[in-house]
Amino acid sequence: MDIRVYRPGELTDADRAAWTAAQSQAPLLGSPQLANPFLSPEFTLAVARSRRGVRIAVIREDGEPVAFFPYQRSPAGIGRAVALGVSDCQGLVHRPGFQWDARDLLQACGLSVWEFDHLVEGQKPFESGATGSYASPVIDIEQGYDSYLAVLRAQSPKFTRTTLAKERKLGRDAGEVRYVHDERDPAVLRTLIDWKSAQYRRTGRSDRFSRPWIHQLVEQLFHTRTPAFAGLLSVLYAGGRPVAAHFGLRSERVLACWFPAYDPAYAKFSPGLVLHLRMAEGAAREGMSHLDLGRGAKEYKDSLKTRDLSVSEGWVMRRHPVAVGYRARRAPLRALRNTVTGRPELFEPADRLLKQIGRIRSGR
Repeated sequence: MDIRVYRPGELTDADRAAWTAAQSQAPLLGSPQLANPFLSPEFTLAVARSRRGVRIAVIREDGEPVAFFPYQRSPAGIGRAVALGVSDCQGLVHRPGFQWDARDLLQACGLSVWEFDHLVEGQKPFESGATGSYASPVIDIEQGYDSYLAVLRAQSPKFTRTTLAKERKLGRDAGEVRYVHDERDPAVLRTLIDWKSAQYRRTGRSDRFSRPWIHQLVEQLFHTRTPAFAGLLSVLYAGGRPVAAHFGLRSERVLACWFPAYDPAYAKFSPGLVLHLRMAEGAAREGMSHLDLGRGAKEYKDSLKTRDLSVSEGWVMRRHPVAVGYRARRAPLRALRNTVTGRPELFEPADRLLKQIGRIRSGR
């Protein structure tokens, strides 16, 4: 087994094509989790234009690439998943049956530790370092939108009935409802970013779009389009005005949901929920298998989902003092966050406090 590490600009067209082919074939060969667009070469290369230290380890057997491991590396040899904290799916993309030793891989990459927070299932060499697993809800649409809607009516009849009624009321009160699955107008993307930034501030959360690299990353991905990958902006209009929008990533089979937001002036119509139903319909029409709503407990996800995937967080380490020190710093913060978000009696008062801070910030 030969492991070679490349800077993003050094990756050959042949290796990139092999990476894409491995993802394309994964659902047919029993590893559908590897088809997620966050694991695509396009995502890693886009992050590399905004962040330093991005590397790709290409593993070969008999001269042929069999696995690809994207990561970010600090000068001290601390490794993290590419765009950790922003990416919703992480891991090593590989051919079926490929086995690896996590510590040997870290050594070849010059890493003492590799941290992840959305590790996909089936990565046993990395799972040994997982500190917890979490649900990542999905919407299954492989059998078509009508089939999904029938499932939704059976499991959440009141939710489905109410949401569809609100869409009709939106049309009556605000004007004709129109959905664009793949909106190419950059001005609408800017509107979505403004909505999302305001939502972060209003709810007391850290505004991700205040960080220039995330803003730049989203804009780059919006303009990235290949047969196997694209940044997808989906928009719900009413009376010719955008009322809800979502920016996510799509591969051949998966639409990864990422940044949804809506105009608060239309909140009573639940435009975000209407948008997600329209997204499911549009993705089904394009032959996708599911929408990945991403890790995190949210009421709207529970209402829309058909099942859960599982993602893990944690780190794999070599015996190295840098790795030990890094984990000692990071572990208490992760444990505290997960304790609060995983227990309603702690999360609800914390959420109320954040929203109160958000109102103060907004001068409301």
